[in-house]
Amino acid sequence: MKYLRETIAVAQRILAELWCRKRSLIFWAIFPVLLLILNSLILQERLQIPLEDAYTLAAPSTLVGAALFFSGLGGSLATVVSEREQHTLKRLFLSPLGGVSYFLGICLAYVVIGLGQTVLMYSLAFAQGATFEGSIAAGLLIVLLSMAAYVGVGFVLGTQLARRTEDVNSLVAAFGIPLMILGGAFMPTDFFPESLINLTRFNPIFHMIEAMVGIAAEGNTLAEVGEHVWFLGIFAVAMVGTGWLSYQRMVQVERQL
Repeated sequence: MKYLRETIAVAQRILAELWCRKRSLIFWAIFPVLLLILNSLILQERLQIPLEDAYTLAAPSTLVGAALFFSGLGGSLATVVSEREQHTLKRLFLSPLGGVSYFLGICLAYVVIGLGQTVLMYSLAFAQGATFEGSIAAGLLIVLLSMAAYVGVGFVLGTQLARRTEDVNSLVAAFGIPLMILGGAFMPTDFFPESLINLTRFNPIFHMIEAMVGIAAEGNTLAEVGEHVWFLGIFAVAMVGTGWLSYQRMVQVERQL
């Protein structure tokens, strides 16, 4: 219960700070909405399908491939770097707050934001006539695994490579944009040449999108997209574990400064 209370308290503090500033939350709402509209219009034109069908196809891929990327990875990365710059970590060392609770609290905060983005984007898609036949529980599982993977990567980058707030945008751009394009966040991988299609098999974003589109848009079961779910699950566990180890290493370095 102690860890649970501390985790919730950390998550509440981060969400409260984001709510007070509001800019990040506004941009995390505007960006996926605009991208969903653009992707849907492009799919409608390229595939010559009704607009509601275009939203059905675009919503899952835009959500896990782009929206959750910027909030989960970019947000956690920015939080870790900001906490180091503001010396929040040093103050936490003087409190009874445990490192596990702090790590889980940041994860929980961005999972809440990701779920909010999910509701926002699917609400827009439903308003445009989109239909989703897959299991809600299965879709939620993909969202949670995607957020876990993104937050884990955010911790790794934030603790090992970023030193200042200015580093955040360059890291997100350098690591994220190519992966999103290669994963099919902006256009279906069916449009890719054969050489790029082979590379997508090693891209976790590709597996996120394939699993989510298969479940939400095509009505597949978890078993039918099992290959993508297993890849995503293993990647998410690996990234959360690596993120935790990176966080522990950062804490040791901060204690010595």
